[in-house]
Amino acid sequence: MKLGIVYHMPFWRAADGTLREVEGSFARYVDSLAPYFDEISLCVPVLPEARGEGTPIRASNVTLATLPPFDGPVHFYPKLLAMLPRLWRWVRGIDALHCRVPSPAAIVAFVLARLASRPAFVLVVGDLQALLPAMPYRGVKRVLWRVYTVFEESNVQWMVDRSLAFANGGALADKHSRPAHRVIETTTTTISASDIATRTDTCAGSRVRLLTVSRIDPRKGLRVLPNVVQRLQARGLLVALDIVGPVVGRPGEDERVAILSDAARLGVGADVRALGPAPLDRLLPMYRDYDVFVLPTLPGEGIPRVLLEAMTAGMPIVTTRVAGIPSLVTHEVNGWLVDQPTADAVAGAIARIIGDATLRRRLIANGYETARGFTLEAQAARMLSEVSAHLRLTLKQPATVPVA
Repeated sequence: MKLGIVYHMPFWRAADGTLREVEGSFARYVDSLAPYFDEISLCVPVLPEARGEGTPIRASNVTLATLPPFDGPVHFYPKLLAMLPRLWRWVRGIDALHCRVPSPAAIVAFVLARLASRPAFVLVVGDLQALLPAMPYRGVKRVLWRVYTVFEESNVQWMVDRSLAFANGGALADKHSRPAHRVIETTTTTISASDIATRTDTCAGSRVRLLTVSRIDPRKGLRVLPNVVQRLQARGLLVALDIVGPVVGRPGEDERVAILSDAARLGVGADVRALGPAPLDRLLPMYRDYDVFVLPTLPGEGIPRVLLEAMTAGMPIVTTRVAGIPSLVTHEVNGWLVDQPTADAVAGAIARIIGDATLRRRLIANGYETARGFTLEAQAARMLSEVSAHLRLTLKQPATVPVA
């Protein structure tokens, strides 16, 4: 059984022969599906040279179906006509198609799969419509982005209505479900059972280390963070914040500059750092060096995979009550939810966690329990059980299948 997966996350072939992905979350996802198939063929943009360290694909049965590099729809669609013959040959050579959406190439591959009578299943991981208010574009660019959002959202719904569909979190599942066609809720994750830490408490040092892991992008709500640090220090708390993650395009670079400028203006420039991206294999151990995780994200998320990563490392988390997050995080049980990511609300939540050891330890313990139920192995087993049953596909069975 050969599974084809189409997505926009770029890969490259490293000098040691391994396939590497820029961020790492998609690479781990692919590795979790690989034991169920004879071969997985990734239809993804392939870079001509390495971009950072990257995260390797570890499964030996994963191959590349090369697409030219593209940075979003504005670069994808001008190349589409030249790519169509390549996509058609690829679709005809696979036994089943898996689309992670939204993604520009997905609708094309999906239509070709229907023409070639290949079964397909879809995983919805984001909400472009919800992101619109946070987009930094103005004038003609804003109009064009709105038009593209309508186009892509209609494509996603069309695919969902015609296939077995999963969605990252309850909000996305509810959005795309129809009375006669229910979307199955899932949670995208990057953690394995072996990643789960054992520490029972944090905040033991003289300085509390805050961590945010996120793409630097106006849609992520990170501009509030310098004000959060300033307010915590005004309360007499010794805190420092590191932001780990890549800059996303020119808007992301403008956001990074604005965050650091705000920090300097507020007198906390030495305590707010943007460290850039880290490959997942190096990132996961980094979490354990910090005390509290904070993600003041805006609408448009499914469930950010970094929340499970933080829980896995034994970090109490503060995040926003938006999108699919409340289907993973229960307020004051395994995390702290703020209704609006204002500086006062986020700083107040962090101060409460720093000052209340009983609360902190409860959040950590319950976070571990949550993480154990959402490992890559468990999620892949649940998803592919549905795929096998609904699409009538005979899949391989790993040597050890986690209990769902």
